[in-house]
Amino acid sequence: MSSLRYKKSTSSYLLIIAFIIALAATLTAQETPQPPMATKIPKADTTLGDVRIDDYFWLRDKSDPDVMDYLDAENDYTVAMMKDTEALQERLYNELVGRIKETDLSVPERIDDYYYYSRTEQGKDYPIYCRKKGSLDGAEEILLDQNVLAAGIGYFDVGGFSVSPNHELLAYTVDTTGSEVYELHVKNLVTGELLPDRIQNVGTSIAWASDNATFFYDVIDETYRPYRVYRHVLGTESTADVLVFEELDEHFFLDVTRTRDKQWILISLGSKTSAEAWFISAATPLAEFKVVEPRTGELEYYVYPHGDTFFILTNDNAVNFKIVEVPSANPARSNWKEFIPYDDKIKIDAIYSFANHLVIQQRQNGLQEMKVVNLKDKTAHNVEFPEQTYSIAGDANPEFNISLLRFSYQSMTTPKTVYDYDMEKRTRVALKTTEVLGGFDPANYQSERVLATAPDGVQVPVAVVYRKDKFKKDGTNPLYLYGYGAYGDPLDPWFSSNRISLLDRGMVFAIAQTRGGGEMGRQWYLDGKLLKKKNTFTDFIACAEHLIAEKYCAKDKVVANGASAGGLLIGAITNMRPDLWKATIGDVPFVDLINTMLDPTIPLTVTEWEEWGNPAEADYYPYMKSYSPYDNVVAKDYPHILITTSLNDPRVAYWEPAKWCAKLRANKTDSNLLLFKIDLDAGHGGASGRYQQFREIAFEYAFVLKVLGITD
Repeated sequence: MSSLRYKKSTSSYLLIIAFIIALAATLTAQETPQPPMATKIPKADTTLGDVRIDDYFWLRDKSDPDVMDYLDAENDYTVAMMKDTEALQERLYNELVGRIKETDLSVPERIDDYYYYSRTEQGKDYPIYCRKKGSLDGAEEILLDQNVLAAGIGYFDVGGFSVSPNHELLAYTVDTTGSEVYELHVKNLVTGELLPDRIQNVGTSIAWASDNATFFYDVIDETYRPYRVYRHVLGTESTADVLVFEELDEHFFLDVTRTRDKQWILISLGSKTSAEAWFISAATPLAEFKVVEPRTGELEYYVYPHGDTFFILTNDNAVNFKIVEVPSANPARSNWKEFIPYDDKIKIDAIYSFANHLVIQQRQNGLQEMKVVNLKDKTAHNVEFPEQTYSIAGDANPEFNISLLRFSYQSMTTPKTVYDYDMEKRTRVALKTTEVLGGFDPANYQSERVLATAPDGVQVPVAVVYRKDKFKKDGTNPLYLYGYGAYGDPLDPWFSSNRISLLDRGMVFAIAQTRGGGEMGRQWYLDGKLLKKKNTFTDFIACAEHLIAEKYCAKDKVVANGASAGGLLIGAITNMRPDLWKATIGDVPFVDLINTMLDPTIPLTVTEWEEWGNPAEADYYPYMKSYSPYDNVVAKDYPHILITTSLNDPRVAYWEPAKWCAKLRANKTDSNLLLFKIDLDAGHGGASGRYQQFREIAFEYAFVLKVLGITD
């Protein structure tokens, strides 16, 4: 009997335990946030006989309350899943802010008798634009306090900013939504009053004529493309403005500028494969614009006036570009005369013209160079730079009749330093090095340039930085790998004080200089676009594998990040090699390649055909579809994924990453994090205020540290 009672009581006890466990599991499941699952509403599309089913097309309509409910739900889920990192986010935010000099001053630029500069103040999000007359000891004059203008507004951006030749008027453009649709204002700098001249639907380019009463500006079309140039006379209604140029070819964007020698108004037009320029004298604003050379084929040329001579940077029988000169009176291509002989080993990026010098910014073997040509005796020399990997940029250099070249220099271990370089004496003076507070010592960090071998044998450069005492090169360090690889834009190594928060926690940071970018010359770009686009992705994967093989990092601790067109890269490599990444981060990612490129009403689509291809054409459709991130999401395990975007982004519409997230949620077979964070008040560049930008960076860093298990 006792035995039977024992069995009965044990059985009852076990039932009670099972009930408690089940109840606890139920309560735990109820407490664990559940990810939003977007409703599937299939939409069939047929292209060249191929049928695609898009279950999430409906997310494109942000006027639909269900769409906004879904986006809000994703934000809520992201906040809930990152709640355990709130203290870490705050700590990271304080680190980021603690490294910058919150109250600071830019290096003043002299223009005529004025010194122009901007400054920031502690606790304020935006710069204050100022000037002093006569000397830097003069009284400060505030031209524009962006903090005052932005008060009570969630997003604020000053695009165009142009002072009249007599320094009495300021024309500037403002965007308050992030949509990159600007409004133009004119301020009287003598009286401080805003003039009634106000123009809607403009871009960011403004060019004053010499009379100080006339300026030219660009207007955007329904796809946000700058396509018209108007002439405005102060004191007249904008409805009376004269259309002086209209670009009907949707492949071309335009801008209008006053040239550095102050003699010309220049309209520059460009597609991804062709360029054209029109000009008039700044002294005759009522004149008709004349073309330098009519566009043809894939001819690119860019005009740098030097008085009555035009220096022209062109790819005319020169893949890596060359420099020619031509009289402004007759600038047609037939009169172009070689100025710098073509060298296929050197890619010329830009020109800066001065009264007695021409500065050529170029690159050789993946490294930037600055070449100074003396226009009086035609001698030339290169400016020297100390490190094996670095980044240089010519600053505004608004003054023409001087022998000082202003440029900035930085590397992954050296903060940005602004120099004045005397082109006659070949000496330089450091004007300002960006201060990094919090005990930063560049000697504690090491940068390297390594080469990874792509599947086709091409050597791909990778810029690497780490903290020396946290790096072992034994295959244990985590890696943060960044990439872009599009439009021929080079990812030259730059300094970031924010990055220190990762390096000081033992992470290695690397920049993959993949094909599609411009680091190794023009051909490097051509070999990573159109029907060679997959080279960008396989290059990036090869960079990660090389760093793993060489023990720069652990094979299970690699985080990949890219933004915009770099988000296409992230989407593609996430699909291609999900096993390679601990986590991937796509910021404002361009991932719905086929649907976007088939819709010419979407901003950028038509001009982007020359970058990715037109999927309506049989030569491109299957290739593009084979790597399009959204179209290649399937049922399988994925790494941890963070996706960010902004509701008003005109370059990569919010619905691309929203659809990508929804499809990933419905298909992924793992339990890894998939978070989607959308800023409801911003555009392509994210938040406009600097402190909110730090919040965004702290959030992403906290995500990285969370998935890597780094808690300090």
